[in-house]
Amino acid sequence: MAEHPIEGMMGVTMDKIRQMVDSNTIIGNPITVEGTIIIPVSRVTFGFASGGSDVGQKSTKDMFGGGTGAGVSIAPIAFLVVNDGNVRTIQLMEHMSPVDNAINALPDLVDRLTAFLKKEKKDKKDDAGDKSAEESGTKE
Repeated sequence: MAEHPIEGMMGVTMDKIRQMVDSNTIIGNPITVEGTIIIPVSRVTFGFASGGSDVGQKSTKDMFGGGTGAGVSIAPIAFLVVNDGNVRTIQLMEHMSPVDNAINALPDLVDRLTAFLKKEKKDKKDDAGDKSAEESGTKE
């Protein structure tokens, strides 16, 4: 069975959208400047519409009218800055939604959790060393 013309138009439009919008569009390629890594973050929105009609039912074999369309908006919203193992977010937009605020807080949360876990691991090692010293009678 032959493909309907609207299917071909939709396929071409979706392929063009895929070419424009991929993960590299949202999270950009890292840029390294003097040991600091800068990663651009963008908000991508897109819309897609298609429609068609077989006009005049008397001779539908060759009659078709239709169209497709799409729109893409790409707006830079932030940069992730990685320097000496620390991650910071530099926002470009003043008005943020709760989701944006949560995403903005993530790097700081990761840094705090990492520092906390390292401290806890160190404290456990120190406690184990103190117990070992007490058992051998060498602790002052």
